[in-house]
Order: sequence, then C-alpha cells, then structure tokens
Amino acid sequence: MDHRDPSTWDADFAQNVQRTRDIVSALHAELPRWGLIVWTAGNVSQRVKGPAADGSQDLLVIKPSGVSYDDLTPEAMVVCDLEANLIQGEGSPSSDTAAHAYVYKHMPEVGGVVHTHSTYATAWAARGEEIPCVLTMMGDEFGGPVPIGPFALIGDDSIGRGIVDTLKESRSPAVLMQNHGPFTIGKDAKAAVKAAAMVEEVARTVHISRQLGEPIPIPQDKVDSLYNRYQFVYGQHDSSEQITEGDK
Repeated sequence: MDHRDPSTWDADFAQNVQRTRDIVSALHAELPRWGLIVWTAGNVSQRVKGPAADGSQDLLVIKPSGVSYDDLTPEAMVVCDLEANLIQGEGSPSSDTAAHAYVYKHMPEVGGVVHTHSTYATAWAARGEEIPCVLTMMGDEFGGPVPIGPFALIGDDSIGRGIVDTLKESRSPAVLMQNHGPFTIGKDAKAAVKAAAMVEEVARTVHISRQLGEPIPIPQDKVDSLYNRYQFVYGQHDSSEQITEGDK
C-alpha cells in the first residue's frame, strides 16, 4: 500500500481516514461554539496512523483554507502527508498545515493539533508573555505556566519548529506563538480542542485577576502535586474523559 495514493489503500485504512474526516469535521464546530474563532480562522487536525511503525506513513486530516465553518462537512476535509502535501480532497489545505505536519512528524505521541486566535490567549501572545501558573486548574491541565513560542511566519514549517522546540521543554499542551496565537496538542484532536478551550479560559481569568492586583503564584511542588493527581489519579480511568477542577 502506498499511503500517498488513495487508490492503493486497503479497506481498513480507507475506513480509518473516513472516520477521521468525520471526527475532524465535527470538532471544528466546537471552535465557534466555545468562542475560539471568528470568520474562517483556526483549524483542527488529527493524525491517521499509517502502516509503518516509525510513523513515516502517517497522514493528517485538516480543514481546507478559507472555507466557512458552516461548510466544513466530512467530505470537505482534506488529507495530507507529513510533508504537508495534499493526498486527498478538493480544496487547498489550511495555511497552517505545514505547522501541524511538523508537529506530527517530530512529536510521535501527538494525535491532534488545534490552532485558534481566541481573544485572551492571543492577547497574551501579542505581549510575548507566558501565562503564569496562578490557578489550580492550570496546575491540573498545564502542569505549570503556558509558555511563549518564538515569532515565526506562516507558510513553511517555522511555526511547527517553534511549537516543538517550546513544548518539548514543557508539560503544557498549549503554546502561545508570539504575535500569532495559541496552538494546542493532545493524544487526539478532541484533547487538543479541550486544551484550546482551557487555555482561553485561563488566559481570560488571569487577565481579570491582574486587573485586581498581582496574582499569587502557586509553588512548584504544589503545581507538581496538582498535575500528578489530575493526570494520573483523578477521574474515571476507564473513560477517555477527565474532569477538570472547574467541572467538579
């Protein structure tokens, strides 16, 4: 099977690609639902595991560029390889496809990537300032501050390199790319969408807190305890869903 040639895909792989199209299409609807995007901005992608154990034949599903969210059906989704080449679909891939592809290529544990221009998280990115860990929810979700990534131009894998270089030094599933906005990762696209919603929530809350005075940082040992409890102890471990402190 040639992963770059849909005519050679076996039935199981073709079904997996279609299932991923369905998932990614549905998850795009979550971005406007949670107020994370305006107009056609933002994108969700998910990895499709290929037959090669080293991930070299993996693909990704992402939305086409500049298409209204109302028109993002499963059939509208496009399939690309990890060099950001279009493999299947009618539209041109999202302008951020190279960044997503670079993340998948260099972070094999990542199964989903999301990019938004959500208001408060992007405001922090415009300042080039990390979001300090001053909320227990941040300890739970991010394991520390939400880091800032370097300034990079759209169009090649520069943004992807910045994401990978920043997040490999962090427990956070979110990075604020300077002067651009948040990118989030997860074990799948749903987890990355959740991280996108959570980073906007903490960006907003910490901003409001700073209008009232200087927020109180959480000591690192307490952050570690929060993170370890939430990630490895809290919740129903036979479920793919976890409950955040705010959901209790």
